[in-house]
Amino acid sequence: MPKITATTVITVVLCAVTLLTGCTRAVDGRAVSVYDDPFKVAGLPTTSGPSGPRSDVPDADLTAINGDRSATDTLALNAVDDIQTYWRTEFGKEFEGDFKPVDKLISWSAKAPKSQALEFCKETTYHLVNAAYCRLDNSIGWDRSVLLPTMEETFGKMSVVMVLAHEYGHAIQSMAKIVGPKDPVIVKEQQADCFAGAFMRHVAEGGAAHFTINTSDGLNSVLAATVAIRDSNPDDPESVHGSAFERVTAVQIGFTDGPKACKTIDFNEIAGRRGNLPQSFTGDEGRGEFEITKDNLIELSKALAAILPITQAPTYDYAGAKIDCRNGVTTEPVSYCPAKNTIATDIPELAQRGTSNLDVDNPLPLKVTGDYNGYVVFISRYTLAVQQSNGQPLVGAKTGLRAACLSGVVTGKLAQAGRPVSEGDITLAAGDLDEAVSGLLTDGLAASDAQGRTVPSGFSRVDAFRAGVLNGETTCTSRYS
Repeated sequence: MPKITATTVITVVLCAVTLLTGCTRAVDGRAVSVYDDPFKVAGLPTTSGPSGPRSDVPDADLTAINGDRSATDTLALNAVDDIQTYWRTEFGKEFEGDFKPVDKLISWSAKAPKSQALEFCKETTYHLVNAAYCRLDNSIGWDRSVLLPTMEETFGKMSVVMVLAHEYGHAIQSMAKIVGPKDPVIVKEQQADCFAGAFMRHVAEGGAAHFTINTSDGLNSVLAATVAIRDSNPDDPESVHGSAFERVTAVQIGFTDGPKACKTIDFNEIAGRRGNLPQSFTGDEGRGEFEITKDNLIELSKALAAILPITQAPTYDYAGAKIDCRNGVTTEPVSYCPAKNTIATDIPELAQRGTSNLDVDNPLPLKVTGDYNGYVVFISRYTLAVQQSNGQPLVGAKTGLRAACLSGVVTGKLAQAGRPVSEGDITLAAGDLDEAVSGLLTDGLAASDAQGRTVPSGFSRVDAFRAGVLNGETTCTSRYS
């Protein structure tokens, strides 16, 4: 989150440990144009139908050791069945050898007394809130009483499918021998995220027997779950999965380009995506949080003018977000009026939007908030002024995606050390990107046009933002022309 440099985990995660390997496009050889139609999601139409288990489909003929035949176990077993069916077809296309299902499926209750605990991957399941792949015996296990129900309650049933697709991704790594003991854990984790994304595309295309997912709110919820299980503290030695920005990127790589692209994820590829983006809270007393105030917004406006200069700079009104505008509408907490070239901000409401909800008692928030969740909306309204200066339409899907993309450009620039003095001291902090991604997935205000409208696909909104962060302004222009 921006901070003036001059003044200044989730406790149980799906993760890799010493013995646990898992933590929880051309399509069919055809090139897919992802950006020609802003209402498509990586080449697929944006749909708003059902997401979750299909009705009137027989349950899978699979069993889990220690299972209790509960609805949660049934959900997990049906997911594994669809995942295995997918890999039976896809494995041979990308890897040598034959696909073989995992040897064992294990279910346990983290609420069970110690006397009822069993061993999973040489670890007791007593109070073990986790889902994982164990390479020692080629098994996948899950907690049916805390983890999976919490994921389902917060993000929907498809988040459970996503978790198990990630774990099965680790099994695929092991089977294909594409990673070894010396490979960084973060590589294994983001490859598994990518494999899960490839499977979710299979579901979105209607290929799964037990599940379906739409590419609007259904896919948005799955990505929001990926955000929630990010590494919230990059300085924790056990932070081995990557930020939400990185994990969502990995999922999107798989969803867009399939398993073939997942094989290209290695440490150098991840480092390339990280670039100059902040990876630590070291030296940041506020741990990434910087209060949204009028003075700080003025400093941010100076940075905006330097990073994306325009001939007619907008004026700023900090008395509220309500506007009387012939070609714009109020979009609380920040509005842009093209006719007056004015950005109007309700500072208390923007500050409320930017209040962190980090809570150790709620490690799986539906939305990850913090100061940059507010700042990025302010930035996005400035990008509408940029678009007006460029003679671009201020209404329509591409306008909103350009706003998200240009907001990403600004975000990437704020991460660069040694910027010119004219750009001020305001900088990006670790965690800011995650807050921006979460906001883009949930309400998409930072990807909206001058009428406050945005595309229904959070996938597309995040993809536009990421393109700006990683590739710069030219990409925004060429993609969303």
